[in-house]
Amino acid sequence: MTRPTAAQNGTLLKTAIALQTLTLFIQSVTAGMLLTSSHGHLMHDIGSKVMYAAAMLYVLAAFLSWRPGGGSPRPVLYATGFLLLASAQVALGVAPMPSLHVPLGVLMFALSTLALARALAPRPLMRPAVRP
Repeated sequence: MTRPTAAQNGTLLKTAIALQTLTLFIQSVTAGMLLTSSHGHLMHDIGSKVMYAAAMLYVLAAFLSWRPGGGSPRPVLYATGFLLLASAQVALGVAPMPSLHVPLGVLMFALSTLALARALAPRPLMRPAVRP
């Protein structure tokens, strides 16, 4: 069995961040449904579990792009921090503390969108150093 290449691990990382960002967006939609639909609570509850699983997948993808792939450890730190935010978000939702839960959700969506934009941005090619 062959080991995945750095490019394959990078694709997995981008996919995990995209999935996480999508689930956070869906959570904002289901939060709005809480106000207008009798099914809103159930949808938001199910979505929270999917969002948490997506955050865990992000950690796994970041680790796989770092360790076997030889990439930077920085995404592992970002993903772990995001999983901590997701844990706080779930706790605040269960509490219930909407005055903290809603702004944290907005912050998480913004951070995930930034991480996705950074992951999808084209990388400049390294040019060889020029000796005088």
